[in-house]
Amino acid sequence: MTNWPILAIAIAGAILVVEVARRLLSRAGRRWSFARHLVEHCTWAAFSVGVVVATELAFAPAMVGQPAREGVERVLGLVTIACVTWLIVGVAYAVTDVILDRLVLIEGDANRRARRIMTQIALVRRVATAIIIVVALGAMLFSFPQVRALGAGLLASAGIAGAIVGIAAQSTIGNMLAGLQLAFSDALRLDDVVVVNNEWGRIEELTLTYVVLRLWDERRLVLPVSYFTKNPFENWTKHGSRVVAAVHLRVDWSVPVGKLREELHRFIQDNPLWDQKDWTLQVTDVQTNGLVEVRALMSAADSASAWDLKCDVREHLVEYVRKNYPEALPRFRVDLPPDDPRATAWKAAGA
Repeated sequence: MTNWPILAIAIAGAILVVEVARRLLSRAGRRWSFARHLVEHCTWAAFSVGVVVATELAFAPAMVGQPAREGVERVLGLVTIACVTWLIVGVAYAVTDVILDRLVLIEGDANRRARRIMTQIALVRRVATAIIIVVALGAMLFSFPQVRALGAGLLASAGIAGAIVGIAAQSTIGNMLAGLQLAFSDALRLDDVVVVNNEWGRIEELTLTYVVLRLWDERRLVLPVSYFTKNPFENWTKHGSRVVAAVHLRVDWSVPVGKLREELHRFIQDNPLWDQKDWTLQVTDVQTNGLVEVRALMSAADSASAWDLKCDVREHLVEYVRKNYPEALPRFRVDLPPDDPRATAWKAAGA
């Protein structure tokens, strides 16, 4: 019975040591990001490891009866493997979070490369976590003598079992391979602006099996990773975020194109959304309904700025034409023969 107080003291001591370490790391985390992430990811795992290790060290076979001794030792072994695995995964996430924090701060031309590395790190650590968990489960299973005895038979039938599992999980495995392909081919990155099925949004989450697209209206579109390897999609930030915005106006033939061009240039020069690079205004089409199409182009630093700039330019040009050249507003003409009664009526009415 004297061993039970020793066990309690050992567990209390382990908890105290972990708590002191947690407080020290929390204080260091104000300046050291790795310490902050260790506290964030490893606190509960460290407590569990401390308690289990203390129990392993202080546990004496005489504390329990002979029938229960083997069961208790086996349970302690399984819990130890689980807690150590939990702690290893937490440390791995803490290390990678330090790298991700630094990459998030990168802006400008290097941002595209930084987002590619962020995507790859996020996927690789998920793969590593899955491998660590599988290895831990294998270690748990092989702690049973019955399973170790079946090891040779399992290895002999591994080819058949692998084929069966591969056929059953073909879709899941395909998605996992597609996720790795997207990450390391640089076809898709976190925070990329993409258009999928006429839906505009940003890549919010990229896993081994699915992609979460945050749409412009805060909806979330969830797609399997394999969709992006089998179907075309638009990536507006593949090589850069700069976008050329286009505004189309359908107006009458009497519109003064030169004046409209001058007004466009004057307006965008005072608009902070224009990146001071490209702009033009051209007549791009003559439509069958008797109107002409005028297209205004202007560049912006990113797609969000381009959308707002388009709206600003469209509103301004519409107001400018309406106030200064109302005769250039869209009109539809009808040419009637002189002897048509309707022509006579319209002339009499001053139409």
